[in-house]
Amino acid sequence: MRILFALIPALLLSGIALPAAISPAWADDPVAPPVAATKQARLDQLFVDLRRERNEKAAERIAGRIWSEWFQSGSASIDLMMQWSQKAMENQKYDVALDFLDQVVTLQPAYAEGWNRRATVHFMMKNYGKSMSDIDRTLQLEPRHFGALSGLAQIMAETGHKQSALEAWQKVLAIYPMMRSAQDQVGTLSEELAGEGI
Repeated sequence: MRILFALIPALLLSGIALPAAISPAWADDPVAPPVAATKQARLDQLFVDLRRERNEKAAERIAGRIWSEWFQSGSASIDLMMQWSQKAMENQKYDVALDFLDQVVTLQPAYAEGWNRRATVHFMMKNYGKSMSDIDRTLQLEPRHFGALSGLAQIMAETGHKQSALEAWQKVLAIYPMMRSAQDQVGTLSEELAGEGI
């Protein structure tokens, strides 16, 4: 179970070290669609690519681009608070991180990654109920958020709800079929549940 705890923060935050933005070819096009529409179109295409990709490393690169899109809040203030929250998390100052993230979700409630980051901090503090609430909000805003679904699966497994954990990991694989950790968890949980049924 210790491995599971180590996995979730790394998984949910795996995109932190990525560049803050990936400039698409059309970024400088004066007749490009509005930023929000363009971002959504980019995400939609990236998710199509992620579902189709059968090379694990290529899929990881696509997932990294998705994380980059998710991290873009559209607000310099929000981005700064997210950076501060990340620094506080790295220093295990979870209360400080929560202070910043409470402000993020208050100021920009439609920013899914703010909710996901706060869910991660609650998870690291073992506040599973609060983490689940923030995961739920993340998934309302971005149902394809494989990081939030992975967090849900981790909480379900940690609290002894293996069937629910399995179902959450299966949802992850429907979005991101080449995620190795999800594949491993589905295999492990399937075997455990089959053994319990005997």
